[in-house]
Amino acid sequence: MSQKQHIVIVTGGSIGPWAHDQLEGLHPSCDYLIGADRGALHLIRSGYRPQLALGDFDSVTPEEREEIRAGSDQFITCDAVDKDWTDTELAYSMALERSPSQITLLGALGTRMDHTLANIHLLRKGAEIGIRSRIMDAYNEIEVISSTTEISSGPYPNVSLLPLTTEVTGITLTGFRYPLKEATLTIGQSLGISNVLEEKRGIIQIRSGLLLVIRSRD
Repeated sequence: MSQKQHIVIVTGGSIGPWAHDQLEGLHPSCDYLIGADRGALHLIRSGYRPQLALGDFDSVTPEEREEIRAGSDQFITCDAVDKDWTDTELAYSMALERSPSQITLLGALGTRMDHTLANIHLLRKGAEIGIRSRIMDAYNEIEVISSTTEISSGPYPNVSLLPLTTEVTGITLTGFRYPLKEATLTIGQSLGISNVLEEKRGIIQIRSGLLLVIRSRD
């Protein structure tokens, strides 16, 4: 599988008008499109044909389920009771199996904090094997990093850093308003909240641990 592949997953969390603009922006670089549960219906009704639709489809009607089946290249269903993973985790795991260079998830955040946190924690799997993954919505772009990472200026001006492991060491920031040099962040600290990228590109270096990078706007 090409290491240049970009996979976009649309799942069944909160999806609003913002998603149409983001899909339009992502689609030219997208090599493989996955719809998870109701996210597949959103894709199809937005004029996209996912290469893969999967899930238990317990959030759609039987008629909508058939619409998803007809509108997708591949349709995979599973039992809602017997499965051990959420639909989003199933989709993300299948995306990882394709060894892409990048995965973007839309609809992975919402009012259910348990699902939101579980989806953010999924990003750890990609970070640990060197596959850059991010979750995007109207106000946030979220990723987990385990090594030196470059970020570019864009629509999300605020950059916050939170440890996903007990501690993250050797944090050095270049191109930010509030620089850090060889800093350590531990869970419960707010030192990394609300920084600002002042250059077109910024560098985040870490020595050990997993760092949650949240870019946001009000």
